[in-house]
Amino acid sequence: MREPVRRALIVVSGLLALSVVHYGVYSRERLLNDGDTVLLRLAPVDPRSMLQGDYMALNFELARAIREALGERDVADGRAVVGVEPSGIGGFRRLDDGRPLAADERLLRYRLRAGRVRLATNAYFFAEGTAHLYVPARYGEFRVAADGDAILTHLRDEHRVRLGEGAGAPRVECVPPDVGC
Repeated sequence: MREPVRRALIVVSGLLALSVVHYGVYSRERLLNDGDTVLLRLAPVDPRSMLQGDYMALNFELARAIREALGERDVADGRAVVGVEPSGIGGFRRLDDGRPLAADERLLRYRLRAGRVRLATNAYFFAEGTAHLYVPARYGEFRVAADGDAILTHLRDEHRVRLGEGAGAPRVECVPPDVGC
């Protein structure tokens, strides 16, 4: 291959890679700014694994309800319909079957991995030495897009008050959603 063509291919490949990364960042920023806020109740997690280093292992009641609704079906990915109370707390209504949503319903994507339902994440990362701030967590605060894409932004206590340092500022989940943590 001639040198000018080779260089052009390298430049085009680099620009394409940067474009993909930029789009990923842009779509997450849009979700943070424009997504609907939904609070999901945390479900118990083995206390020995709940706080591990600089993150908290999470499980959600919604994930258990989805698993029950799936029964024996082994569907890898899907969407659940979540009813959102006026308080912002979301609860399972049904698996998405294409029917139109009611005004108080939102879609939420899930993934089935090794028999367990995963929502946007199963971990919440925080600054070293701040674990004690998150012990009272009872809800995960998500920003949810119309297509069901979601990002965990905060943890909240039983009174739905944001927890942690700078609790008023959005916190972006650090783990890519497809990483098996």
